[in-house]
Amino acid sequence: MSMESLALIEKWPVPTAAAAVVRADGTLLGAHGPTAQPFALASVTKPLAAYAVLVAYEEGAVELDEAAGPEGATVRHLLAHTSGLAFDEHRVTAPPGQRRLYSNAGFEQLGDHLAKATEIPFGEYLRQAVLEPLGMTSTTLDGSPAKDGVSTVDDLVRFAAEVQAPRLLDPRTVAEAMTVQYPGTKGVLPGYGHQNPNDWGLGFEIRDSKSPHWTGGSSSPRTFGHFGQSGTFLWIDPDAGVACVALTDRAFGTWATEVWPAFTDAVLAELGR
Repeated sequence: MSMESLALIEKWPVPTAAAAVVRADGTLLGAHGPTAQPFALASVTKPLAAYAVLVAYEEGAVELDEAAGPEGATVRHLLAHTSGLAFDEHRVTAPPGQRRLYSNAGFEQLGDHLAKATEIPFGEYLRQAVLEPLGMTSTTLDGSPAKDGVSTVDDLVRFAAEVQAPRLLDPRTVAEAMTVQYPGTKGVLPGYGHQNPNDWGLGFEIRDSKSPHWTGGSSSPRTFGHFGQSGTFLWIDPDAGVACVALTDRAFGTWATEVWPAFTDAVLAELGR
């Protein structure tokens, strides 16, 4: 099946792009471009990593509110970018829970914490807990749980269907992941400046009323997901009942802030028809 709106990626100023839209029941509504080609995910790795942590939580290997990361912080703080750790350095810049400091270092400490708790390297735990059960055979994580994932549109469609209709997790756990943690917390959304509030769930960014934003003007406030500095994004709009994945091989920049919202609005408009 094809969707006309997905062909807009051909006009993006990138060497290669692929995109797809999937319903909660796994129905592929449309796909465009080389959907089996592996792309570097950058921070779109984080929702995958968060899902693995939530599996570990349900298995009893970790608790969301147990100590992890810097002093006073918990697994929940690390997932929600409120641990106080700096962006890319393992140093504390604020007390836990006070500011939304988007942190790769936080996800790296989360990975270390889970590896210690389970005695399984994080990349291997992710493979066993999430990738293998979902049939994501082209997805790998060798390196940082914050940014070193590699995947395909075909694989991420499987993940996006899972998040919309969970089989690996209790739906209540996923509902918690897409619920604002530490409401009212302000901070910087990378690439989009200061946001007050800068709402975040457990490993997923929540759109709410943020402006500017990488999703569309017609995206529901409940839309959640992630974008990556490698020119990648995954959003799930519960009100529209769909998820969209787009992967490219050009670093995020002004080009993305210009074309992504219009693309998302076109996808939602076509679905609305």
